[in-house]
Amino acid sequence: MTPTTPDLCDAFEGRVQVLEPRFRPFGGRAAFSGRITTVRCFEDNSKVRDVVATPGKGRVLVVDGAGSLRRALLGDLLAQKAVENGWEGVLVHGCVRDVEVLATLDLGVLALAAHPLRTDKRGLGEIDVDVAFAGVAFTPGAWLYADANGVIVAADELVPPAA
Repeated sequence: MTPTTPDLCDAFEGRVQVLEPRFRPFGGRAAFSGRITTVRCFEDNSKVRDVVATPGKGRVLVVDGAGSLRRALLGDLLAQKAVENGWEGVLVHGCVRDVEVLATLDLGVLALAAHPLRTDKRGLGEIDVDVAFAGVAFTPGAWLYADANGVIVAADELVPPAA
């Protein structure tokens, strides 16, 4: 049985950061976890497109879109590409679109809101840089755990002790 985020918080108190509860689930996978890869961008998802086109097995993409609620940084095409490349999930500090399709994909997707407008494509943004939002610092290579209870981040993989 996979431990829940409350189980992990109890077992690893002091080793986890807990995100403020601002994010809504949009993906077809309710729980996901993995090593963090980051993208920092603002209303331009070019770097998100670049990253989901790479192998994502065991990884979660954290997108810091500065909390913009004016354009969607992830839609059905990029989410499908993430599924095809084995990504576990995507956490977007911003918006997503095509939510009816996102809900059918085997991908965890958390975002602030839905928005129908796509982004500009200017090739702007940064990959694998430290980002921070919702009270948590995200370092590439750290671990993210998400389920219906919330999202937590730890510097290392959390392996609960045997019962």
